[in-house]
Amino acid sequence: MTAKTTETVIHAGRLLAEPGQAAARAQTIRIVDGRIAAVAAGFLDPPPEATLIDLKDKFVLPGLIDCHVHLTAQLGPEQRLRSVEDSDPKVGLNAAHHARLTLGAGFTTVRDVGARKPEVIFALRAAVAEGKVPGPRILCVGAVLSPTGGHGQTYGFREDVCACVQSTSGVCDGVDECRRAVRRQVAHGADAIKFVATGGVLSNIRAGVDQQFTTDEIRTIIETAHHLGRRVAAHAHGAAGINAALDCGVDSIEHGSFLDDVSLRLFLERRAFHVPTIIAGMTVLEMAKSGTTLTAAQSEKALVVGERIKTALGRSYAAGVKIAFGTDMGVGPHGQNAREFGYMVEAGMPPAEAIKAATVSAAELLGVSEEAGSIVKGKCADIIAVDGDPLADVATLEQVRFVMARGAVFH
Repeated sequence: MTAKTTETVIHAGRLLAEPGQAAARAQTIRIVDGRIAAVAAGFLDPPPEATLIDLKDKFVLPGLIDCHVHLTAQLGPEQRLRSVEDSDPKVGLNAAHHARLTLGAGFTTVRDVGARKPEVIFALRAAVAEGKVPGPRILCVGAVLSPTGGHGQTYGFREDVCACVQSTSGVCDGVDECRRAVRRQVAHGADAIKFVATGGVLSNIRAGVDQQFTTDEIRTIIETAHHLGRRVAAHAHGAAGINAALDCGVDSIEHGSFLDDVSLRLFLERRAFHVPTIIAGMTVLEMAKSGTTLTAAQSEKALVVGERIKTALGRSYAAGVKIAFGTDMGVGPHGQNAREFGYMVEAGMPPAEAIKAATVSAAELLGVSEEAGSIVKGKCADIIAVDGDPLADVATLEQVRFVMARGAVFH
């Protein structure tokens, strides 16, 4: 028996179909079986039996993309206790809740760049793809690759407790172990690879925020991932780690807090992306200043990194570096992803460029341009709408009024 075709028609008051180009007034979007079938000028009458969605008083644009989230985490005063008390099923249910909040905020695609237990986020990815759980399209990195004692591991508990609450499949030392760790993530189902080129703020260890893997290890990770068709993200704050990763051909630098002139040259030569995550830096800075949530080791690093991420974005954007949107939500509250836009504008990006970073550019970085990032014929129907004009006031994106993901209306 042939499945019945479903058709939806949207009347858009203003439509930013392809961010980076001009918005158009009075447009009709025709959607068949979850994909864009046509975009036309004027408010065209829907075919018989098609569903009509009236957004004539709204500004319509593609579903947003966040390249850096942690759906299984939520930083807060009880996080250390939760890390040892919550079971994996509880973490999974929390992650499903976070996914729903993220979708409701207008983000129809995300890249999860590190989960406490990778199998939990892999399961959520599958449940969303199968339509069993509401959430954005999810890409996953598996376990984050880290050297022994590096960023992204659990510290401060008994050794057996630390081993219980984290995945060790990404811990690797030396080029052979690094190569094996990349292959292991791909075998487990990773869509991309992430490694820690430098120390990080939220590791409960005094290990700084500069280079941790050796350059040979970094080169091995990137080359192995690329041989297996996976793009690579490098968590990197310090300039030495940023530059080593860029020189070895990494696809994106996450954070980039202390990038320098060498970094900017390498970004442009390698055509790598900068994913700034300013809101994460501002969040941990506020926590460090208030004396809440963070340990002493974490606070020391938060005070150093803080606003440097915003300054780094200002420099990279001015230099012509490709920017992709990312928030590091799981540090900040899930569902507030769009607050990052305001920080990007403060750093010097025009609203139109910030929106492009969260649509067209983010889709390019994640390798999903054929599916997402713009509203054109053949792509998945990931569509949102707001009341005001985000090209004039980017804060409008913090109040999304309509969300369609893969052709299904969420709200």
